[in-house]
Parts: sequence; structure tokens; C-alpha cells
Amino acid sequence: MRTILYSPAWLLLPLLLGLLSCNKKYTTQQTTVQDNQSGQVAVWLTHPAGQVLFQRQQALRIGASADTTGGPVIMVDDSQTYQHIEGFGYTLTGGSAILLNRMRPAAREALLRELISTAGNGIGVSYLRLSIGASDLSDRVFSYNDLPAGQTDPEMTRFSLEPERKDLLPILKQILAINRDIRIMASPWSPPVWMKTNESSKGGSLKPEFYDAYARYFVRYKQEMRKEGIDIDAITIQNEPLHPGNNPSLLMLPDEQATFIKRSLGPAFAEAGLKTKILIYDHNADRPDYPITILNDPEARKYVDGSAFHLYGGSIEALSEVHRAHPDKAIYFTEQWVGAPGNLAGDLPWHVRNLIIGASRNWSRTVLEWNLASDPQQRPHTEGGCDQCLGAVTIAPNDEIVRNPAYYVIAHAAKWVRPGSVRIGSNVPAQLPNVAFRTPSGQKVLVVLNEGRTSQTFSIRSGGKAVSATLAAGAVATYVWE
Repeated sequence: MRTILYSPAWLLLPLLLGLLSCNKKYTTQQTTVQDNQSGQVAVWLTHPAGQVLFQRQQALRIGASADTTGGPVIMVDDSQTYQHIEGFGYTLTGGSAILLNRMRPAAREALLRELISTAGNGIGVSYLRLSIGASDLSDRVFSYNDLPAGQTDPEMTRFSLEPERKDLLPILKQILAINRDIRIMASPWSPPVWMKTNESSKGGSLKPEFYDAYARYFVRYKQEMRKEGIDIDAITIQNEPLHPGNNPSLLMLPDEQATFIKRSLGPAFAEAGLKTKILIYDHNADRPDYPITILNDPEARKYVDGSAFHLYGGSIEALSEVHRAHPDKAIYFTEQWVGAPGNLAGDLPWHVRNLIIGASRNWSRTVLEWNLASDPQQRPHTEGGCDQCLGAVTIAPNDEIVRNPAYYVIAHAAKWVRPGSVRIGSNVPAQLPNVAFRTPSGQKVLVVLNEGRTSQTFSIRSGGKAVSATLAAGAVATYVWE
């Protein structure tokens, strides 16, 4: 079971207002950055205690640096460049696909456009994670090669995507019709049970005699998804390999993962001509030694693009530890949940500080929140799966949509920090954590959180120009300028 991570006590003061904001239906007021006027900084704000939810504010006028004096200064320096960004988004769980597919067509199309598009009120999700087979937020446990007890199929002759044809595949195709360029990552929660030491969906380890068979399973998954018109850009070897208590799940220690990659998966991908990125670990930041151990193995590392992380344990700064050890390998942040019923006044600043800002400042190319959609009771989930994982949106039976904390967390970056953006330099004044980016079109984007107890006025300076901005306590703002 994942542990709820609490925000500082002072952030809980507006708890009642935060809870109210999570359980109302709001219309977001957004606009595309193309509407910005030269010489101005566009501002979008979320202030959970004041129920200002991702709304455009009055633009700030850019002046000479000397025009703004006193107070903290955030210096944005686009001569300092770091990692390229691949995207911001969510996991499209099997349960999310079921709920979306149940919606009336017009309502579903409107919601998907709001989530995926950057036009109008769209928040521009640019990266999705899928489960290979069932996750714990599927309505049942399954793989793509389930067999009667005692049978095996090492050549994958009975591999089939049939369990996904009703819900997941149609939803993915509708998403791709909105944005053909959205990137997709996929992660298994468990191999088929006949490959496992305990022959159960929960726990157990991958039998060494089925390493090659499991590699063929990944190859077939990539190939069959491609036949459906769905390109898988990256796979992780195993979701949470040190958490065998989930359902489904698998225990896979670092030496096992390294052996599987170098002996079976890497050669199988090479033989099949697959360019899909192989990512390792995909678990908490408290064990940076896990990916470092694999990357220290020269035979395994040659097949590995990078390491993936969650933050249910450890510190986000551990991502930089892995980057320093292997700076030629990429870093990805792939999962963080929000616990139901949600507390926007606490969830928003914690997730923005640790994920949008923290993961990005520690070399991550992606920031993915966990579940895209749930129903009002946080369903579907498997027996023993997470029953408190709040979706970014709640989809009620009458197609009413409630936008929850993770919706606003991702919106503050996804709409403007498009794939191909690069993180650029910015200093961090006290109580004003922030992160800056330069987009492919040359715009600058700055996400700022005021984690102080009072409103703060500060300057943003870049390229010899400056603006003065004021941000209420606990509020998050995104600033965009040419």
C-alpha cells in the first residue's frame, strides 16, 4: 500500500476550502500562449484557498530591470541549459479507459480534447503511461498470455491484445486522433503467472528459464500495438519491482533485472529491430542504488536509455544522484498518486514543489501523475489494489466531471512546456521554489510556488528585462513570455 505524504501543517489551515474545491465542478478559464502580446508576461494562477483554479490573470508588463527593485528576485538564464523535456501527463490505467469508454460520445470527446489538446481550454497532456496487461487499477487481473494451469507458451503463439479491445484500444485511438504525437510509455505489473515462481499474479519472481519467453512477450506487445496504430516510445521492465504485495506485482531484484536485460530483453529488441527505449527501476527515490547497480553493468547498460522513479519514499534529489553516476542516461518521473478525497490546499503545493519543480530540477524528462480517471468511489481496481487512488478527474455515472488536484498540477506545466522544451537556469529565492523552461518556439515558461505563509511580491528578470509579480501563500503560477 502506498503511503500518503502529508504537507506542512500550515498548509492544512485552508483544508475546508481545499476539500470544497476538490468536490465542485469548475470551468477553467485558459487561453493559448499565442494570445500573449509582445512586451507582456501571461499569467495563469491556481490559488486553492481562494478557489481560483488555473485561471488566466491580468498580464504583467515587461520593463527594464531597474524598474523593479526590492524583494526577492528570480533570475531566469536561458544560457544555462539542462535536459530536454519529453512531456507531462498521467497513467491511462485500464480503469480509466473503462470509465472514459462508458461516457456518451460527445462528453467523452469534449473531455479528451480538454485533456490532450492545447487549444482553447485544453491543458495539453503530452505523455501517457499504460500498463502492459492489468495494473492494480484495472477491473480484474489479466495478462496477454493467460493459460490453463500447467500450460506454458514460451514462443508466444497465444499472445493476444484481446483483453484491451473493448476499452483501452478505442480510447487510445481517439486520443491519437486528437494528438498524433503524444508519447506513450508502458509498464508491466506482472508477467503471465505461468512464468512466475509462485504461479500467482501477486508477488513471486520471474523464473530464469522464462527470461527469453518474457522478452518475446515484450516484443510481441510492441509489435501488436504498432499494428493497432499505437507506437510505444518506452517501456519499463517492471512497475515497483521492490513491492511484491500489490495485485498484480512481481519481485525483481537489481541483479535479476540486469540479467534479464543483458541476456534476454536487450538482444530480443535488437534482433526485432525495435527502437523502443528500455527504462529500468520504476520505483521509489529511496533506492538510487538499484538503477546505479544495473547501469554499472556494461553489458546491461548498453541497452538502457534511462531510469524511472516514483516518490512514495526517499527524496526527489536522489534522481540527481543517479544522473551524476551516469550522466549519459536519462531520468524519468513516472508515477505519484493523490489520496482520496483530495486536499487541493495541501496536494497542489506538495506535488508542484516535488514533481513539477523538484523532478524537473533533478534532471527528469517527464512528470507523470498516477491515475487519469476514477469514479466517485475510486474504482475500478483489482482485489487488493489501490482503493484510495484519486483520479486526475472523477467521472460520475451521469458524465459529470470533477477536476481533482493532479489535474491542476499537470496543467501548470503541460500546456506550455511542450515536448522538445529544455530546462533552463533559474535561482531559487527563499520560499519561492521554481523551475524555468525554453520551449521549441523560443518562449520562456516559469512555474513558481509560494510556499511561505504570507503573500510575496518578487521580481522575475531575464535578458535585461523584468516584471514584478505577487503570489498569495500556497498559490502556484505559470508565467509565459517571448
